[in-house]
Order: sequence, then C-alpha cells, then structure tokens
Amino acid sequence: MTARRTVEVLLSRYGTTYAAEAGIRLRNTPQPLYQLLVLSDLLSARIRASVAVAAARALFAHGMRSPDRMIGSTWQQRVDALGEGGYRRYDERTATQLGDGAELLLVEYGGDLRRLRKEADGNLDVLRSGLRRTPGMGPAGADIFVREVQAVWPETAPFLDGKALQGAEKLGLPASPTKLARLAEQAEQAEQADDRGTAVLAAALVRAALDKHVVDDVAARA
Repeated sequence: MTARRTVEVLLSRYGTTYAAEAGIRLRNTPQPLYQLLVLSDLLSARIRASVAVAAARALFAHGMRSPDRMIGSTWQQRVDALGEGGYRRYDERTATQLGDGAELLLVEYGGDLRRLRKEADGNLDVLRSGLRRTPGMGPAGADIFVREVQAVWPETAPFLDGKALQGAEKLGLPASPTKLARLAEQAEQAEQADDRGTAVLAAALVRAALDKHVVDDVAARA
C-alpha cells in the first residue's frame, strides 16, 4: 500500500470539505466566507462534526447567511435553529456569540472577511489572530477556517492543522504538509480532477482522525 494509493482512496471516499457538506458554495465573496466563519465556530466546540454541520445548515436554511441577517434574527430564532440541527448542549451561549460575532464583523470589516485577508497579507499568525477576535472562536476554530479557506485563499496553502496531521499519522502518511499536498496533487492528476486540493485532503484527513472506520475502510481498499 503506497502513500499515493492511500491518498487516492481517501479522496475518492471522503474527499468533501466541511463547507461543501454544510451546503456552502465557497467563493472569495463576503457571504460564503461569513458562512464558513459560522461553520468553523460551530465545529470548534466539543461536539460531533455531523451535528455542527447540521446546525450550520439549519441556521442558513432559516436565512442567517450573512452578518446582517444574523443580527436581524432574534436570539430565540438562533437558539431554535441550533436546536433543530441537534446543537443543544451549547445552543444558548452560541446563539449569543453568533449575534455578537456578526456585529463585530460588521463594525471591524464591514461584514467582509476579505478585509481581514488584506490586513493579514499572507501572514497566517495575523489571520488567525484576527479570526480569534470573533466571540467563541478559539485556536481550533481559527485553524478550521484556514484549513477550509485555502481552497479560495491560495496564499494560506498548504495548511494542515494538528487534527489533519493526526489523521495522516493514523493512515501511515507523511506528517509534512508539503509532502501531503504533493500527494494530493498526484491523486488529482491520476483522477483528472479539478475540484480537489489541500483543503479537500485536509478535511478527509480530519475525518480519519475522528473516525476509526475511515482509517479501516481506506486501509482495506488501498
């Protein structure tokens, strides 16, 4: 079982970003970037990733797709949407944080995270520090955002956080982001795919870190 074959199987079986799973059509425009911020915040809590994704989908389904719309919703509407997605353990606190975070984004960046990108100017420490100003957004949430946004902000790539590298270790893959990105590129060429990238690989590796079934499935097929 070669590393390249392992990555090929991993991508073919689990190669979906969490943004895509949450119904976010990620582009370098304000609304989907804000939605990714919300999703990253939800994913960073000690709760199953599937629940965080479902909660994000519920928020968006109820129209809370932009900071303006988030602020325009009531606290109870946010609580209800989070509960609909199964995000009940942290629903009340998170509902408050979502409102405060949307207000902060509007005040500091006019609701446009591309302004933070410009401010960071390719410096990941500055970018993550800016993201962590969002209420409820800790280091894990900031890393999740960068991990996913590298699909549209190429200056952040290749970025694989600790959780993704943990998945790589479980799969017997190298712990180097550069080497992993190269393996992903080779897999793309083999499949003649144009919708892959390190962001997709990172998400797949995180799934391997979180679920032993993913590791066993890939090993059986590689």
